[in-house]
Amino acid sequence: MAYRHTEKTRARQAAVRERIVAAALDRVAEGGYASASVQAVAARAGVATGTVYRHFPSKADLFAEVFRRATEREVDVVAEVTGGEGPVLERIARAIEAFSRRALAGPVLAYALIAEPVDPAVEAERLRYRHAYRDVFAAALAEGVESRELRPHDSGVVAAALVGALAEALVGPLSPAPEDHRQTDALVANVVQFCVGGIAAETKIDRPVAA
Repeated sequence: MAYRHTEKTRARQAAVRERIVAAALDRVAEGGYASASVQAVAARAGVATGTVYRHFPSKADLFAEVFRRATEREVDVVAEVTGGEGPVLERIARAIEAFSRRALAGPVLAYALIAEPVDPAVEAERLRYRHAYRDVFAAALAEGVESRELRPHDSGVVAAALVGALAEALVGPLSPAPEDHRQTDALVANVVQFCVGGIAAETKIDRPVAA
């Protein structure tokens, strides 16, 4: 009986923890990291503030988990697109478009994930997932070299430059005071054109023109 009680207790605690994480993610999506206090998260989750701290020692610990969950989903989308069918540059272009459109569809959360000032523990998660995006793009670029679609190059460096350019291009439009008021389609098209154009200029094989 004691064992069953322990399993039920663990399941209940796990459910409360998930509810807290979901509430914190909702708060970030609505108002950004700065507006998501532990008290506000507790109220959204329907628990006491002390309950939040029993599961997460600090706000930074809680939101490191929130950033981990939210960014994992986005990395998975990029990985799925870059791992699909078609020429490498076309897949990379589709992945950049998917990332950009998803970010612009949820600008508050996207800005928090990409650029909003956060605690060091949360910043560490942000950096970890920038590396994850880099690795996904690097794998696609390396595949392009293997298939001779692209010239040999340092895929890690090119992928890191791509991730940096993509994030920087979106920071202004995603910020609370947007710098760029162009329509989404035009903005996404420009981001894709710049990123893929840069890759093609540096790495694409010059194939002879058929006679």
